[in-house]
Order: sequence, then C-alpha cells, then structure tokens
Amino acid sequence: MADSDDFTFCEISAQDDLAENVSSEKIIAEAPLKEPERGMSESAVETEDPITAARQPIKRSKVPFEKGYSQMDWLKLTRTHPDLAGLKGQTNRRLISLDEVKQHKKEGPIWTVLKGRVYNISPYMKFHPGGVDMLMKAAGRDCTALFNKYHAWVNAEFLLEKCLVGFLDESQ
Repeated sequence: MADSDDFTFCEISAQDDLAENVSSEKIIAEAPLKEPERGMSESAVETEDPITAARQPIKRSKVPFEKGYSQMDWLKLTRTHPDLAGLKGQTNRRLISLDEVKQHKKEGPIWTVLKGRVYNISPYMKFHPGGVDMLMKAAGRDCTALFNKYHAWVNAEFLLEKCLVGFLDESQ
C-alpha cells in the first residue's frame, strides 16, 4: 500500500459524481447552438458564446448553370469563336484609358480591367459561376482587388485570353 505522505487521495461518493455530471450536462444543454452551415459537420458547430464561437467561413453563392454554359462549354467556345473580344479586326495591343473602360459598363460590350489588361467580359457573363450579378460588380472598372479576393488561384489570363481588348493606359 502507498505511503499517505506520497499521494493525496480524496474520496468521491457516487452521489457527488452524479450531481457534477448533471450540472455540466445542464449547462451544455442550455447553451444556444448555431445551425450547421453548408460544408460544416455538426460536430464543428459552436455555441453562441463569443469566447468559444469559431470564426465561420464566408458563404459564397453559386448560380446553377444553364444548359450549355459550364466552364467546359466556355473553353470550347474560346477555341472556336473567332472574335470574343468584339474587336472586328482591330488589334488587341492598344492602350485604353480608364475613362474609355468606364464607358463600357452597361450596354453592348462590357469591359473590365484585371491586372492591367482590359477584357470584354460580356461573352463570359452566363458562364461565370457566381452569376451575372457578381460579374457586373466588375463592369467598367478595375476589378483586380475583387478578383484576387475570390479567385487568387485562377489563371484569368488563360481563361479570358480571347476576350482581351487591350492594356490599361496608366499614364492618364
């Protein structure tokens, strides 16, 4: 038997143990729970307590594609359509001012600036996974920061190469 000087023992009765379990279960049961979000397992759901609540991921909405408007369909179109940029034989090596880009934000060809390049994004509208409304946020302006926020890993130069209208003239 162990020497009493070496260890300290305490005796817990079955009733004390039961009371402790009931009170902790009551506390857990009374804590409000968040509904599990899409992509989260139920075990990952935290309580509303600001100290223990985990930072939730940003919900991104995707719009279902119409038949014939998937990313594969877009790639096929870029290989077969002769003029997605709408240049009608003009060069896509010209410098374009931001004022000219702003003129193309509502009707006809819709232009945007991405990483210093000007693209006509109107042919890509129905192919965008976030839908037309999300892409319209980029219309007529430099969308580089917005693009990098959601699509930093996407190779836009390849995806939109046939929509290139020109390059942003940053001297103006």
